[in-house]
Amino acid sequence: MAAALFDLEHAGQPGVAGARAELSDVELVRRSQAGDRRAFDCLVRRHRARVLAVTLRYLRHTSDAEDAAQEALLAAYRGLGAFRGDCSFPTWLHRIAINAAKNALLARSRAANVVSLESLVSQSPDGAGAAAALRELETPETLSLSDDVSSAVDAALRALPRGHREAIVLREMDGLAYWQIAVALAIPMGTVRSRVFRAREFIDRQLRCVCDGGLGRGSRPLAPEIRRF
Repeated sequence: MAAALFDLEHAGQPGVAGARAELSDVELVRRSQAGDRRAFDCLVRRHRARVLAVTLRYLRHTSDAEDAAQEALLAAYRGLGAFRGDCSFPTWLHRIAINAAKNALLARSRAANVVSLESLVSQSPDGAGAAAALRELETPETLSLSDDVSSAVDAALRALPRGHREAIVLREMDGLAYWQIAVALAIPMGTVRSRVFRAREFIDRQLRCVCDGGLGRGSRPLAPEIRRF
């Protein structure tokens, strides 16, 4: 990516030394919001591997994942002023990484659809078959439903108590086992299971407003944004 603000390949090498590296995320965020660029560099080095792991999980292609991770870090840098600490910085950054990966997937899908349609039309000069191909592409209604579902999931996550939100994100988006979440959050595994269950129930209720069957017990296929819940 040309003129990238953050170099993912070299971000882990020594460069921003000193006391900043020992500061907590909360303090680094505070300093970054006050204009300390090196404090944000520390956050990048600390969390870049996780961001890249998230984008790679979605995109399955190293180059695309690195570009999406770069976009996520840029989005975090530009949006840092709006971060109010309602969730932890890693959780906030994780959601940005997922959105960047989903945007990259959507762009990839649209590009593939255009190529497929152009190929079909070139093979059928009279245009026969092009209409059928168009019908197979995502319709505005499908895209609208996907956007509604994504917005509903994001709204539901924001409405959850912080502990429940972090547990469900670590379980369903990071794919951690219950015991790993218990260690990460320093809470009993029974508490993790309870929070994940209650978070799923809450998200299910919210999704029923926009998607038949909530988390998938209805007749419509489960949208990509909620397949893991």
